[in-house]
Amino acid sequence: MFDDTTPIGNLLDPSRAKPKLLLVDDQPINIQVLYPIFAADFQVFMATSGAQALTICKTNPPDLVLLDIVMPGMDGFEVCTELKADEATRNIPVIFVTAHTDAAQETHGLDVGAVDFISKPVNPAVVRARVKTHLTLKLQSDVMRKLVFLDGLTGVYNRRYFDQQLAIEVARSARNGAPLALIMLDVDFFKTFNDLYGHQSGDDCLKHIALALKKNLRRPADLVARYGGEEFACILPDTSFDDAMHIAQGLEQRVRDLHIAHAGSRVAQVITISLGVASRVGITSSDAKALLAEADTQLYQAKHAGRGRACGAALPLA
Repeated sequence: MFDDTTPIGNLLDPSRAKPKLLLVDDQPINIQVLYPIFAADFQVFMATSGAQALTICKTNPPDLVLLDIVMPGMDGFEVCTELKADEATRNIPVIFVTAHTDAAQETHGLDVGAVDFISKPVNPAVVRARVKTHLTLKLQSDVMRKLVFLDGLTGVYNRRYFDQQLAIEVARSARNGAPLALIMLDVDFFKTFNDLYGHQSGDDCLKHIALALKKNLRRPADLVARYGGEEFACILPDTSFDDAMHIAQGLEQRVRDLHIAHAGSRVAQVITISLGVASRVGITSSDAKALLAEADTQLYQAKHAGRGRACGAALPLA
């Protein structure tokens, strides 16, 4: 259990960066009251309108939102409803902060997805304790969701999570007009490797490859998943075709540098991978399958060209 002096950033993992808190109120004076309560333990972001709050949540998702209800243009109920309707933001807990605390309003707030209500004027100890409680629950839920989406053998994300995140990144790319790149890759002559060295060695090989891929995708938004068998897939948001090709070539070299012996390979005396890269700027939801198909086609081209290499294509502008 925590007390009122527990650093919020240490609730679950002392090495974790400070949690992100979004304060939303059309009256700056109310934000000024809340800010000092959290400034030491949070990265604090501020919005003075519902539209601004939604933009922040979609571009830089916070860990928790303190949301005023009564605002011009778009009130807090509408903001919360939109957050819960979007796959990318629905798991962000929302606490309403309001001067009106009648039962009907509170019931409506819970119906649209809020986790709690705090009354104005705020009591610093109370608001801090409630934020800690809901932040802890949120972080625990994040851990549980992550476990569901991890591949049991390699520890990277599984195909289910890849499909979910691809949909989210496609929507973000469409919204922002930003490039999105995919890399499909698999291990060269992996069946031969299993036949020569045994399935336990094959499992160990996949673990080492997965770790090498993960270590070399350094940006937080980049993702590597086990797509199936000896095949992996990477999602690279905001990545141009040229940059994606550079990353793919780097991944190919990193796997070679593992120096996992493979006497049955026709590429080298060590394990190698073949990679297919596809990229498009301003992709739409209907283009996701086309991007996947092109990455798969380029993977086939890499194999056809001799394996142990990356091939790629930039799709035309959407």
